[in-house]
Amino acid sequence: MAETTRRVCLVALVVVLAFHFFEGPAMVAASGTTAGESAQRLREVRIFLRRVNKAPITSIQSPDGDIIDCVPISKQPAFDHPLLKNHTIQMHPSGYPYGESNIAPHPITQTWHQNGKCPENTIPIRRIKEEDVLRASSVNWYGKKRPDDLQKFHPNSSATSGHQYAVASSPAGNYYGTKITINLWKPTTESTQDFSLTQLWIDAGSYSNNDINTIEAGWQVYPYLYGDANPRLFIYWTRDGYQKTGCYNLGCSGFVQTNNQIAIGGTLAPQSVYGGSQYEICFLVWKDPKSGNWWMQLGGTNVGYWPSCIFTHLQKSASNVQCGGEVASSENGQTSTQMGSGHFPVEGFGKASYIRNIKYIDSSNYLRSAKGLDLVTPAPNCYNAKSGTSSNDWGTYFFYGGPGRNPNCP
Repeated sequence: MAETTRRVCLVALVVVLAFHFFEGPAMVAASGTTAGESAQRLREVRIFLRRVNKAPITSIQSPDGDIIDCVPISKQPAFDHPLLKNHTIQMHPSGYPYGESNIAPHPITQTWHQNGKCPENTIPIRRIKEEDVLRASSVNWYGKKRPDDLQKFHPNSSATSGHQYAVASSPAGNYYGTKITINLWKPTTESTQDFSLTQLWIDAGSYSNNDINTIEAGWQVYPYLYGDANPRLFIYWTRDGYQKTGCYNLGCSGFVQTNNQIAIGGTLAPQSVYGGSQYEICFLVWKDPKSGNWWMQLGGTNVGYWPSCIFTHLQKSASNVQCGGEVASSENGQTSTQMGSGHFPVEGFGKASYIRNIKYIDSSNYLRSAKGLDLVTPAPNCYNAKSGTSSNDWGTYFFYGGPGRNPNCP
């Protein structure tokens, strides 16, 4: 009887093992991918991760699930760029825009700071995980704006299907940087593939020639990229209209970071409260008159720079500057993904999102209050913008945002 039982158990075990062995490939094949293709993709992902995740001196586990690697500054991803092989790091800008007040830097709070800081001569890099890359359509497009969405990621583009904006745009001219102060929110997205962001754009070139250069920075909620719904600091750049160059954050070579306390791609906290406390971030991006590099400052703290040599048109100056909100949806129609606070600008301070003290940098390296702003709101019943009257404290400013789908925005 005992022998019969052992045989039955053995047969059952074989059946269970066989089921589990074939279940995975069968499920994968049902979705259009074979087991061999799945294994090949996994190999590609791991090769990619070995290349982009640089060996750290130490690592910090963040309460939000991120792993922050403290990587030697000379070993950061920027120097994989062919134009930066022999690049000498510019540790500090040669100077700052005139008219900039000498206000002490305001520390930027990120969730990972609760568990430590990176030592000197290192930079904090959010580790890219296997699951992050597997969410992307392919390894080659991880952390990049998808090829089928080209010319939809910028307010000046002619194609905006699936993308909505509420932005302030400068008149055409020659610009050498911009400064803005924005309040931080945690908008909800309808699906994990939607995103909601607030950012600045500095650009030159054109879409028609596929040679637009952009520098972009701000905060975004983008579950598809990060795996959660936290608002995160982000940067982006391209020199060919998002076709082959550039990416989010430090996922590819280009941006040279010099700061050891700010993790690009890291969660920002605390967020503003509807009807309550408002929390702000100040961005300053300017072209160093001596090196030509485009420096970024966050809250008065230098973060790093985009080397001039990785661009074409932006080696000289920018022709347009914009700032505001953007929502992208995978749906064909309108989405309930929120922009900013998720409330319309008419609700005003404490309830709506805002961008204030908007300034541009001219050819003499002076910060000038923005004039002649054009508000771009393709779907004002979904997401809108409203200018405010300039003041000493707020300078040039506007409120923006909205809930997306509503009775007036079907």
